[in-house]
Amino acid sequence: MKATRDGFGKRLLELGHKENVIVLSADLSSPTKTDGFQKKYPERFFEVGIAENNMIGIASGLAEYSSNRVIISSFAAFLTGKYESIRTSIGYSKSPVILVGTHGGLAIGRDGVTQMGLEDISLMRSIPDMMVLQPATSLQSEKIIEFVINNNLDYPVYLRLGRQPCIEVFDDSYEFTPTKVDVLEEGNDITLFTSGCILSETIKASSILKNNGINSTVINITTIKPLNVDSVIKYSKNKRMVCTIEDHSIIGGLGSAICEVLSENLPTKVIRFGLNDIFPESGVPEELWRKYNLTGDKIAANILRKINDK
Repeated sequence: MKATRDGFGKRLLELGHKENVIVLSADLSSPTKTDGFQKKYPERFFEVGIAENNMIGIASGLAEYSSNRVIISSFAAFLTGKYESIRTSIGYSKSPVILVGTHGGLAIGRDGVTQMGLEDISLMRSIPDMMVLQPATSLQSEKIIEFVINNNLDYPVYLRLGRQPCIEVFDDSYEFTPTKVDVLEEGNDITLFTSGCILSETIKASSILKNNGINSTVINITTIKPLNVDSVIKYSKNKRMVCTIEDHSIIGGLGSAICEVLSENLPTKVIRFGLNDIFPESGVPEELWRKYNLTGDKIAANILRKINDK
């Protein structure tokens, strides 16, 4: 089991020989896993210190020249917290910078809410032309960074990564295709849409539901924006309900994105699992998931309760 940040750091180092790859850090190269690149390619690594706004501006300028693939990294909370700079320097100018926000969700644990990325997807989804990606496993993370480095994209990308180890559900044949969803299980009763490191708990919930006579379709969504509207509709049709599961606020994240699609195209009951308009406590990540009803058993129990209440 490896964290999605580990997959990012591994493949970034492997692709570092490409002369157009430039990396910037805001005093967090070790936890964001860019330190390997820093040691091997110091001439293309820039440590700006605790000055995220400066990092964003520098990156925007560097990305304007030639075919530079400019990557900036920090904790998701710190990076997307500089929303105005990202909006103006990167979004408005459509600068093809790759923004990497690590420690998304509750997984930073004891370090507390000031360092938890809990609203980052909401913020980045709102910026025009910003692609928002969130891998569920280390291998997916590797394939995503390979894609964004190897392709001359003409728009910015926000890549959300986690700190905790994740189960690997993909094999070496996996290739990342933008907007394509991963159908991990198929069932006729309900659909579970999930994104990110919480995939393991979603799979556990599906197993518990199956033992209770409820068969689930499990869809892993890596590209949150632009969302694959056709797939969302396809896997929501004729279901008793749809559930969204994310380690993020339910306001503006995956749950909101799914609701936006279904409210316009398919009247379907949606239950959103995530943080419900609160600032969480500090603690061990697994205990925090349990407290906020994001473990597989808690998710399954709440779904069964909703079904039985109908």
